Amino acid sequence: MDDLGAERERRIIDVLITLQPGEVTTYGDVADMAGYPKHSRLVGRILQTTDVEVPWWRVVNAAGRLVPGHERDQTKLLLEEDVIIREGHVKQAPHGRFSDL
Repeated sequence: MDDLGAERERRIIDVLITLQPGEVTTYGDVADMAGYPKHSRLVGRILQTTDVEVPWWRVVNAAGRLVPGHERDQTKLLLEEDVIIREGHVKQAPHGRFSDL
């Protein structure tokens, strides 16, 4: 990985590790907060490949859809944080993008 790639990954991971219990956000929001707007796919790729412990379950797509193939685990973890899930989508969360729906 080149220096730019390592810097991007570090900044995205820095955002991810600040997500608090009950806070649900999107890949795009994480990219924006890290300083890389329109790089939501990069966030997804980092979540798939990083060895750093990050709260992956607190990140969903812009429509609130859970991670395909991991819905059961993600639902369990989010329910423990008082997030409301219906039909594979976040409907309401105590904090973050989905808190005022």
